[in-house]
Amino acid sequence: MTTSTIPIDKRFRGYLPVVIDIETAGFNAKKHALLEIAAVIVEFDDNRDLFITERHSTHVIPFKNAELDEAALRFNGIDPHHPFRMAVEELEALQALFNPIAKAIKRNNCKRAILVGHNPAFDIAFLNAAIHRTKIKRSPFHPFSTFDTATLGGLVYQQTVLSKIVQSAGLSWEDEKAHSALYDAEKTAELFCLIVNRWKQLEAVVTANEEQ
Repeated sequence: MTTSTIPIDKRFRGYLPVVIDIETAGFNAKKHALLEIAAVIVEFDDNRDLFITERHSTHVIPFKNAELDEAALRFNGIDPHHPFRMAVEELEALQALFNPIAKAIKRNNCKRAILVGHNPAFDIAFLNAAIHRTKIKRSPFHPFSTFDTATLGGLVYQQTVLSKIVQSAGLSWEDEKAHSALYDAEKTAELFCLIVNRWKQLEAVVTANEEQ
């Protein structure tokens, strides 16, 4: 783990960007099981550019009476009952992610985390449903505000599919690793950092031109 010495609190109005990707057994956050969740934390380097500092992921045991959509399982390639998944209950999974996120929030002088995702309405719905089921009293995340890399990708690269945006940005992409929560979260984080850092460079160029 590499951490920053420059707090990020002033960059995103007191929020710490944390990239979340969730793999599930369907599309209904209240009925379908959450099967895998990954969190990637981004912070400032010494030049105030964003970079990845932490990666966390865990497989999750389907909650009691959860529904499993076979089409969704074929799509993400997850066998919920595979003995080598090393899955844990939802509460343990969320705590394993929320604890390091809380520490990152504190060291960056932030008030909460903000979820960064690709089409994040899906991820935050499943995250909030799991928080409700496990009766966690306080999530480190803002309950509804998010940053969407699909929107950013459409703006900057004229693409909205994650793999196409990543490749348009000149980053590597491996199809066989896609739909792993950690891989997708890492690629989303790389993309988010790249776009934010390029915006900073563009601002610097505009400011320099205005001063001439």
